[in-house]
Amino acid sequence: MLRLAKFYLLFFASFAYGTVYDFDLFQKGVDNNNTLLVIGGIQGDEPGSFHSASLLASHYTIKSGSLWVVPNLNFYSILERNRGPYGDMNRKFATLSQEDPEYQIIQNIKRYIRDDAVKMIVNLHDGSGYYRPSYEDELFAPHRWGQCCIIDQENIMIQQYGDLQSIANSVVEHINGALLHQKDRYHLHNTHTSQGNKEMEKTLTYYAIGQNKAAFGNEASKELPTHERVYYHLLALEKYMQIMGIKFTRSFELSPLGVYKAINEDISLSFYGGKISLPLAQIRDTLNYFPLTIDPFIAYKASSPLVMLQQKAKSYTVQYGNRKLVQLNVEHFEHEALNVPVEIEVDGSLQNIALGSLVQVKEEFLVKRLKDFRINVIGFQTKTKDECEILIKKTDIPAHFSIDKKAKIYRIEYYKEEKFAGMILVKFV
Repeated sequence: MLRLAKFYLLFFASFAYGTVYDFDLFQKGVDNNNTLLVIGGIQGDEPGSFHSASLLASHYTIKSGSLWVVPNLNFYSILERNRGPYGDMNRKFATLSQEDPEYQIIQNIKRYIRDDAVKMIVNLHDGSGYYRPSYEDELFAPHRWGQCCIIDQENIMIQQYGDLQSIANSVVEHINGALLHQKDRYHLHNTHTSQGNKEMEKTLTYYAIGQNKAAFGNEASKELPTHERVYYHLLALEKYMQIMGIKFTRSFELSPLGVYKAINEDISLSFYGGKISLPLAQIRDTLNYFPLTIDPFIAYKASSPLVMLQQKAKSYTVQYGNRKLVQLNVEHFEHEALNVPVEIEVDGSLQNIALGSLVQVKEEFLVKRLKDFRINVIGFQTKTKDECEILIKKTDIPAHFSIDKKAKIYRIEYYKEEKFAGMILVKFV
C-alpha cells in the first residue's frame, strides 16, 4: 500500500530484510492543475538524490502552488546502498513483467506521473564524473553524467512547459550563478532519446515525455560530498519551482553548511505518541535495555522519510537512508498510561515536563516523586529502587550510559510496577 504523508511519517517496524518497500508521496501546497512532481531515490547508491527530495518534503513550506515529492522511490535499494537489488529501476518504464518484484511500485509512480494535475516532473540523480559536451579528460567528458540538466528532446507539443531546452537552460544558468567550485559548472545534456537511444527509452523521464509531461533529469556529481550534491539539486529544484510559480520558504540556509546541518543534525524518531523521543544526530551505535512493547508491529514517527526501523532477531535497527544509525537492544515491557506532565527540578528551578521531552541541564537535576510510579535514571547507581528526590550531576552517571556519542544526553524512565510509562531525556550543556 502506498504511504501518503503530509508532514511527519507514521510507520510500523518492518520484520525482514530483502523485501520491497512502498515509497512515500508528500503533497504540499494547494492542489491545482500546475503541480511539480519531484522524484528522488530511484537508485539507492545516489544519496544526493534522496536527501534532496527528503529535505524538500520535510524542510520546505509551500506558500502557493502545488508540489508533490517522492523522496524514496526505491526504498529497498536505498537501505541496501546499491543501484537496485532487483535491477536498475530506471530501466523499467518501457516494458516490465508482472513477475518483477518492483512491478507494483512502477505502476504506482506511473499513475502519479499521468495525473492530470502534474505538469512537470524532475527526477534526481547522482552521476559519475562531470558531464562535458566535448572531451577534456576521462573525468570531464561526454560519457560522464554528473553536473548536468538532462532532457530527452528539445520540446514537446503541450500547452505549458513544452520548450524543454529553454527551461533546462534557465536552470543551468541559475545553478552556474551560485557555483561552489568552477569545476562544478553545469551543462545541458540532451540525450536525443527518440533518435535510437535504447537505454534512455526505458527511463522514467522518457515515459513521462510519452505521457505529454515536461520531464527533466538533474544530475549532481558523485565526485562531490553528499551535502554539496544536495546543494546543487536544491538550486535546480528552486528554479523549477520559480518557473512554475510555486512560492516557498525553507527552514535552513541554502549553503553547504546549512544543507549539511539539515541533513545530519535535524533527525529524530519517536514512539507511543511521543512518550519516547530519540534525537538521532549523535546517537550511539548501540542502546541497550531499550523499553518497547512485545507487539508484533511497533508504530513510530520519523522526522525524515529516510528513517526506517527494522526488526532483526531481538533488536531493532534504525536506518537513515543508507546509513545504519543505532541498534536498539530491546527489553520488552507492557506499557502504562501516563498522560500528565511530571515534575523535575532543573538547576534549582522546578519545571513541569511532558514525557518525551529533552530537558537542558547546566549542573544538576532532581526528579520529583510521582505517586504509584518509580523513576529509573539509566546508569545512575543507587541502593534504592526508586531514584526520585535525589540530586544528580553529570559526574554521577558513567559516560557510556549516555545515548549520544558526546556523552551529554541521558535517560530518565518512568515505571508503574513492572510497566513502562514513558521517558524523558536530560542533556547537559
